[in-house]
Amino acid sequence: MTSSIVIVILVTSFATYLSRFLGVVSSESIKETSKLFRWFNCLAYSTLAALIARTIIFPAGALMETDYFIRFIIILVSLIIFFLSKKNLVYPTVFSAVILSLLNSFY
Repeated sequence: MTSSIVIVILVTSFATYLSRFLGVVSSESIKETSKLFRWFNCLAYSTLAALIARTIIFPAGALMETDYFIRFIIILVSLIIFFLSKKNLVYPTVFSAVILSLLNSFY
């Protein structure tokens, strides 16, 4: 069991660092304004949005016990804080974690 976990960690680490290495090697030949780069950028953002939506709509673990209404209110207020703080990610992230834990314990 322990040796298989070590093998899995090594294989996933290799895959992660290989893709990062190939990204560094090929970064000089890719222009940020190219259609291919913009397509990958859109693909990355859409994947992230889908994962966040899945986490909110179909949560797992402790978040499953939280009411949908609380989750959506926290998301809306966090978005407002994000735009009011000039697109700073720290404030809404900290706010959402603190308020979610407080509302989950009292509601």
